[in-house]
Amino acid sequence: MSPYLPFFSRPDGQSAPLAFAHRGFSPDGLENSAAAFRAALELGFTHLETDARTTADGVVLLFHDDTLDRVTDGHGQISSLTAAEIAKARIGGREAIPLLSDILTGFPEARLNIDVKDWGTVKALAGIIERLDAHDRVLIASFSDRRRRAVLRLLTRRTASSAGIVYNALFAVLGPVMPERWLRKMMHDVDALQVPVRYGPVQVVTPGFVRRARRLGLQVHVWTINDPAEMARVLNVGVDGLVTDRADLLKSVLQGRGQWW
Repeated sequence: MSPYLPFFSRPDGQSAPLAFAHRGFSPDGLENSAAAFRAALELGFTHLETDARTTADGVVLLFHDDTLDRVTDGHGQISSLTAAEIAKARIGGREAIPLLSDILTGFPEARLNIDVKDWGTVKALAGIIERLDAHDRVLIASFSDRRRRAVLRLLTRRTASSAGIVYNALFAVLGPVMPERWLRKMMHDVDALQVPVRYGPVQVVTPGFVRRARRLGLQVHVWTINDPAEMARVLNVGVDGLVTDRADLLKSVLQGRGQWW
């Protein structure tokens, strides 16, 4: 557990909250496209939240869904199609689906918060991180802690990671009563808790939740908040980062608070 890994540093060296552009920034719906990532970086963001999936021939793409159908003009399941077949699809009819390796090399200033979406991506993702020596520029995330840990085991250098859904839930529900030494053991390879403000009726992000995380050296990042008033409220609780679709609004909120770089 270390919030001081290079991934978590800001360009100005300050400890103010991190701003994550959720699948980049595109009011036109071009999520996870190179254009959306470029737009977020041009706003001044350094941290991009994204998703990784792998083609039938082992190429890692940055794409959320398991099929092409929702956001592209193509059809079919990512894991059943080759990279050449998927290269014909266009997000919103306009933008190609980017390769992880291309984004890491094309945007060297970017840090990628990568949600590992399936087991077929584990080995190929780790291979790209190793080949490009990108350990300091990525955070490994997944709803599955087993899948997240499978990636970490394949990496030769310490790489930032956030808890999966089970460990997040355990921390939120049992954290107030569980001995701290047990929490530390459970979270030994976790650096951040990336959570929604609430799970259904359960309020997750509370001052107590944030204080408990801080005692363990864990950052708290909240997703996905698009309302400026809610951004301000959560920042007032003391979270370490916000994930948003509205990078423009989050930048304005942080500027107003004197927390933009």
